[in-house]
Amino acid sequence: MRKFSAALLFLFLATAARGEWKIVSAQSEPSAAPGLEHRQVVLENSEDGNRATIDLALFSAKSCALRVIDNADGASNLAETMLREKCVAGVNGGYFDTNFAPIGLRILSGKVLVPLIRARLLTGILTSSSRGIQIVRVGEFSRGQRLDAAIECGPCLVDLALPVRGLDGTRSARRTFAAIDRHDRAALGFCTDVSLAELGRILSTAAPAGDFKIWRALNFDGGSSSAFWLKRKDGAAISISEQKTVRDFVVVVPK
Repeated sequence: MRKFSAALLFLFLATAARGEWKIVSAQSEPSAAPGLEHRQVVLENSEDGNRATIDLALFSAKSCALRVIDNADGASNLAETMLREKCVAGVNGGYFDTNFAPIGLRILSGKVLVPLIRARLLTGILTSSSRGIQIVRVGEFSRGQRLDAAIECGPCLVDLALPVRGLDGTRSARRTFAAIDRHDRAALGFCTDVSLAELGRILSTAAPAGDFKIWRALNFDGGSSSAFWLKRKDGAAISISEQKTVRDFVVVVPK
């Protein structure tokens, strides 16, 4: 009994030490495209009072699709690409090496630009096809399927509605990510400085998307690469710019 009580006490202290994220404010607004909305949520950590702001481009796969846009020459930023390609929302994409070459699977307009690789950090793949939008683990991925777009990145933040265990909890940075529910909705998101472990807990337990219950979430390239853009209903844009040139973008387009 004493060992059992000690274990419960340890679990309680560990949970308390992490702090809980609570929603301070939340607001939604329609976008320029049917089926796409912008949600902004401010959260506070009960332990240290730190705050985080999440911006979401939330959409239905019935009305919108995903594309991956290459930025091979590094000539464009996210905002310029969104306007040129007539997209309604987008974030920066995946990792790239010191030679500006993309790391991990990339499928653009149905064509494989970069093949799938196995790497410790690259644990998930965001895909878009006629069957909808999915996030799959690398081990679940079928190479024979027909996809319109795909990007391999990681780590996975949420899996089966639970925060992924073992994520880094020491380094805070700007984050971008994709998320899906169990039905037909998906989201691209941006979060101000948090650790990967904190973001996993926020997305799975703090319900920042309200009725959008996140089933899986996948991290994209963060820090100075992080960017978010969404076209409002009145034509103005919500634009959070990247702080360095990035190799590609994940965008939302109307069907």
